[in-house]
Amino acid sequence: MIGRMPAKPRHSDTEACASDLADALGPDLRIAAPLGLGKPHGLLNALYRLTAADPTRSMRLYTALSLTRPQPKPGLEQRFLQPFLDRHFGADAVDPQYTLDQARNALPANVAVHEFYLQSGALLHSGSAQRSYISQNYTHVARDLAIQDINLLVQLVARREGPDGVHYSLSCNPDLTLDFLRQVQLAGTPRPLCVAVVHPDLPYLGGDAEVAADYFDVELCPEASPRLFALPRLPVDLTEYAIGLHASALVRDGGCLQVGIGALSDALVKALLLRQHENTAWRCMLVALDPVGSTHAQAGWLGGLAPLKAGLYGASEMVMDGFMHLQRGGILKRRSWNNLALERASISGRLNPDTPGGHYLRGAFFLGSQELYEWLGRTEAADPDAIDMCAVSNVNQLYGDHQALAMLQRRDARFFNTCIMATLLGAAVSDTLADGAVVSGVGGQYNFVAMAHELPGGRSVLLLRATRMRAGGIESNIRWDYGQTTIPRHLRDIVVTEYGIADLRGKSDSECIEAMLSICDARFLDALCAEAKSHGKLAADFAIPPAWRLHQPHRLHESLGPFRRKGLLPVFPFGSDFDEVEQRLLPALEWLKAGGQRWRGRWQLLRAVCRPGDASQGEEEALRRMGLDAPATLSERVQRRLLQAALRRRSGETQGSAAG
Repeated sequence: MIGRMPAKPRHSDTEACASDLADALGPDLRIAAPLGLGKPHGLLNALYRLTAADPTRSMRLYTALSLTRPQPKPGLEQRFLQPFLDRHFGADAVDPQYTLDQARNALPANVAVHEFYLQSGALLHSGSAQRSYISQNYTHVARDLAIQDINLLVQLVARREGPDGVHYSLSCNPDLTLDFLRQVQLAGTPRPLCVAVVHPDLPYLGGDAEVAADYFDVELCPEASPRLFALPRLPVDLTEYAIGLHASALVRDGGCLQVGIGALSDALVKALLLRQHENTAWRCMLVALDPVGSTHAQAGWLGGLAPLKAGLYGASEMVMDGFMHLQRGGILKRRSWNNLALERASISGRLNPDTPGGHYLRGAFFLGSQELYEWLGRTEAADPDAIDMCAVSNVNQLYGDHQALAMLQRRDARFFNTCIMATLLGAAVSDTLADGAVVSGVGGQYNFVAMAHELPGGRSVLLLRATRMRAGGIESNIRWDYGQTTIPRHLRDIVVTEYGIADLRGKSDSECIEAMLSICDARFLDALCAEAKSHGKLAADFAIPPAWRLHQPHRLHESLGPFRRKGLLPVFPFGSDFDEVEQRLLPALEWLKAGGQRWRGRWQLLRAVCRPGDASQGEEEALRRMGLDAPATLSERVQRRLLQAALRRRSGETQGSAAG
C-alpha cells in the first residue's frame, strides 16, 4: 500500500500531494489530524474535495477542535464582524470545509468526521457532528485511536535544516501524535503514512516536540501558507473579574498552575498580576467583593494574599496567552527539572541556582494570539529549556515511569477549569446539555480534577458564572440536579462564582449544599433552598444568612466599578484586536443583541429608536465604520436608527457611571 510512494516525496502543490496520497492509500482514507492549530486545512480540504467528488471513495477523519472563523449573521453583526475578520485572519484564511458543511448538515454520505472536542457551541445543531462525537478523556484518545485502522496522519509542523540534516518540530501539537504512534507500535499494527505539512510561521520548539526527518514519510511545503489561526482577544466584564479575583487568592506561592482559555482565564491571570504588582489594591478589591472576609479566610489556608515571591510552575495541556503574561510579569518562573534527583535538590535548596536547564512551563498544545506564537519562538531561541512541549500523557496524568517526579513538579497544584453549570451536591456540567447535545467535550478537565485529588496539596477549581441570560430571562447556573454530568459529585472540590468560593472537599451533602448556596445569585436562593429541603438534604430549620441575599449583580458592579474607573480592571486587560471605533461599537451591539432576546427588551429597543436622544461622541465615525453613514435602502435606514439608539444609550450610561 504505502510502498507505492517514492522514498521521502516532497511536494509544493497541495492538490497534487492529495492526489498522490489518495492513489497510494486506496479508496478508503482513515485520517488522523491534530486538534486546533496543528490541522493542515489546505491538505484536508483537498482530500475532502477529492472524496466528495467520487462516491466510490470514502473518508473518515478523527480529530478535535476544528477551528473556523465566526460566520456572522446578515445585518449589523455582519457589518461589524466581516471587516474585522478579514483584517484579523487575513484574506487568504482557510476554514476546514468539512466543518462548514457539517454545521449546515451537508456532509457527503461518504465522509464521516469524529471529534472528541468541538469548537464550543458551534455544532450544537449539526446532526452528523452530534452523532459522530466520541466522548473521551484527552489521555484516552491515543489508545482508542490506535485500533481505528488509521492509514494517514497529517500534521502542521515547523522545519529546520542544519549540519546534521533536516529535523521537524511538532511545535503546537506534540500532544497526541507522540502518544498515538507509540500506541500503534505497542499494538503491532501497521504504522500510518505520516505527512508533515510545513508552515513557515510555526515556532520551532525542541525537546520532545522535535523529531528526526524519518519520523514523517512525506513532506508538503506549500508555495504559500495562510496566516496561523489566532484567537481574537475578548473583553472581560466585571462579573468575570469578580470570579478571577476570588480564584487568584487560591493560588499558593511556589505551586503549580493549570488554566484554560477564555474571558474567565484572562480575568484570573489579570488578577494574579494585580496580586503581584498592585497588592494593596488587589486586597481592597477582595474586601469590596466580600466585606464579611470569607475569601480572605479561605485564602489563608488554601492559597495566599501576598505577592508570589517564589513564583509558579506551569503544567497545562493548553499553553495560551495567559502564561506569556505571567512570565513577563515575573510570576511564571519556578523551574522544574526532568530528573528526580535534581528536582528534589531544588526543593531542598541544595541545587545551585545557576545550574543550567529546567523548564517553567510544560504543555501539550498551544493556541492563542499571534503575539503568543512570536513569544514562543523568541523564548525558544533565547532559553531553549524554558518551555517543554510534550505528549499529553506527560501533562494530564501522573501515571507512568515518572510519577514521583511529576508529583514533585506539580506540588501545591491549582487546576483551574470552567464549567457551564453545577449542582448543589457538587457535580459539574461542562460539555453536554440535558438532552445529550454536546457543546464542546470533556477534553482534559476530568484528568485534572482526578489528578488534583491524587496530588498532595493539589486542588481542582471550577470557575462558574452564577447566572446566564436566556430568551425567557435570567436562569441560575447552580441547579438542584441536571440531566448530564462531566465531573461527578464524588470528585467535588472547589467551585468559584462571582459571589465567592465554595470549598466542597470532604464535606457532607448538607455542608456541600450550604457552601454552594453561599455563592448563588440571591434571586434563586429561596427556590434552591426549598428544593434541597424537599429532598431531605437540608435541615428544615436552615435559614439563609442575610449576607447571602446581597449577592446580586448591581452590588457586584458597585463594588468593582470604582476600580474599573481607575483603570485597574480594563475591559481588554491584555490589549485588543479591535480598533478604538470597534471598541466603542461593541457594547452598543451587545446591548442590541441582549435587548432583542426578550419582549421587555424589544419594547425598550422600540422606545430607544423612537427617542434616540442627542448624538453621541464619535457617532459619525462609528456609522462610517458600519457602512451606514449614507443609508440607501429601508433596511439600512432601520439598521442606522437602531445603531444610533444603542450608541446614544450606551454613551449616556457611561457618562452616568463616570459621574457616579
